[in-house]
Amino acid sequence: MSDDNPPADDAHVADNESGSPLEKNLKSGATWMRFLFMLISAVLVSVASMVGSLVVVLGFFWVLFTGEVNRQIQQVGQSLASYIYEIIRYLTFNSDVKPFPLGGAWPSAGNDSE
Repeated sequence: MSDDNPPADDAHVADNESGSPLEKNLKSGATWMRFLFMLISAVLVSVASMVGSLVVVLGFFWVLFTGEVNRQIQQVGQSLASYIYEIIRYLTFNSDVKPFPLGGAWPSAGNDSE
């Protein structure tokens, strides 16, 4: 072998001296903070799903007993659905905006509820 092309083992040692991407990521505080926020967000999406189930049942019984859709329940459901969507986007790395209450604002119901 010539000096221009060192053996593969030498190239591997040279890479470790500068730090591999895995090593850099493992030592990155930002990566571990994201992990912490992801754990908290996973708990929040579970709680939001339970609340959403309650809203669904409440909305069903409202329609069952009154025959009409309650706009307030409908808006709470839309806002909750938007919140869960924001959390899922954060958890799947489609957004870097932290969901409420970790940084973002609570989503409004919007005009999507028809």
